[in-house]
Amino acid sequence: MAAAATILELDPSHERAGRVIDDIVRLEKRIFPKHESLARSFHDELKRRNTGLIYSTSGVGDDEEVAGYAMYTCATSLCASITKLAVKESCRRQGLGEALLQAAVEKCRRRRVQRVSLHVDPARTAAVALYRKAGFQVDATIEGYYSAQRNAYRMYMDL
Repeated sequence: MAAAATILELDPSHERAGRVIDDIVRLEKRIFPKHESLARSFHDELKRRNTGLIYSTSGVGDDEEVAGYAMYTCATSLCASITKLAVKESCRRQGLGEALLQAAVEKCRRRRVQRVSLHVDPARTAAVALYRKAGFQVDATIEGYYSAQRNAYRMYMDL
């Protein structure tokens, strides 16, 4: 799918933006535990300066829906964060996550950011493998990042 994946940037003024955001919020609720989900604050996150959202769709016409998305924030000229990366279960293992990750990193590169970082649960082995394949390295393990019993790897890539 990576070769055929069309990556779009959310344009909040586009007539379909509301539908795209609704699809993303539904995916967010399905994929992430409640305390990790941005579903409730998604609209606020999108309003933040230097935050971008890219996505890909599957299906055609009225059946078209979001297949995956990535959110990133370029906090300073030195560092950016990938705050979310998710792919619908039925669309996984087809290269879409890799395409979204590459597109998000490229958006940061165009802003001349020097380092991109992210956090990931070490138990999400497919995600960790994806990030490593893309060139991210583990910087540290953050104890209790997600909850008392769930740590996170802080990973980074220098551009």
